[in-house]
Amino acid sequence: MLLNNVGSLEIVESYLDDKYLPSFLVRGENEGTVFHAQIATDTDGGNVRIVTMYVLRADEWDHEFRVRRPQR
Repeated sequence: MLLNNVGSLEIVESYLDDKYLPSFLVRGENEGTVFHAQIATDTDGGNVRIVTMYVLRADEWDHEFRVRRPQR
């Protein structure tokens, strides 16, 4: 799913000081469904690692799934 929709990916959050590798939360769309993927970037090794992918919960994000809603 991620590779088929690489043109729709955009970074929504950055975690440059992540424990093992700098990582990013990216937003993408597949057939009308919005998903997020967390990817880790291994620049020394020249690769990107997919950590996790999931479909979002509407109550946790804005209507475009780009900004987290404040926790209550």
